[in-house]
Amino acid sequence: MKSPDIARLMADLHSFIAHDKSGARSVRVPRRSNIYNCGQRDSNIYVIESGQIKTQMYARCGKECLLSIFTAGDIFGESSLLGDERNETATAMRTTWVRRIPAARFRAAMTESELMDGFIDYLALRLQEQQEVIATMVTMDSEQRLASVLLRLSRKIGKRRAPHVSAIEERITQEELSGMVGTTRSRVGFFLKRFKDAGLVLPTSDPFLVVNEERLAEYVDEVV
Repeated sequence: MKSPDIARLMADLHSFIAHDKSGARSVRVPRRSNIYNCGQRDSNIYVIESGQIKTQMYARCGKECLLSIFTAGDIFGESSLLGDERNETATAMRTTWVRRIPAARFRAAMTESELMDGFIDYLALRLQEQQEVIATMVTMDSEQRLASVLLRLSRKIGKRRAPHVSAIEERITQEELSGMVGTTRSRVGFFLKRFKDAGLVLPTSDPFLVVNEERLAEYVDEVV
């Protein structure tokens, strides 16, 4: 969930982009298509207008690690401010529209429109989120990490079904979850069954996860 200051930054940034004709371009990305690939040179920053994007990295053995999921209003690809070679791959999870902005133009826009302070706050929030992910990987076992990942995904992309109950309607495979958690696909399946038995994940005939955020939060808090 974005803080009020971050939400204001996003609104101001979108307003600036809407009136700026010098660099920003709206691009349609079909489902499962890559916006950029690991190792590719790409000197742009992206703002999602609609849809969802996931970023992932690959180990030398070919194993995939899902890094993050971005939704409408989010910024991604900001590492191009440091250099244009990508160290991750960005893929559309559904048909997505993004605003593609050259990094040099984005940097100038931050100064021209006095958005720099807000953007720094945004980057600080992203850093905090990454630190929490690292702490989770170090201090929790794999079952607890899965609970934390599901809670984070629910808060990020879940759709409210009832008080404390959200549906993660975007298909995220057990393979992708195993990459986020750092365990095997079979263990993820085993843990999901345990979560269903405990009421943390709710039974459904739909091909996606329905989770009880309150129960998941209580479980995660117990082990932190």
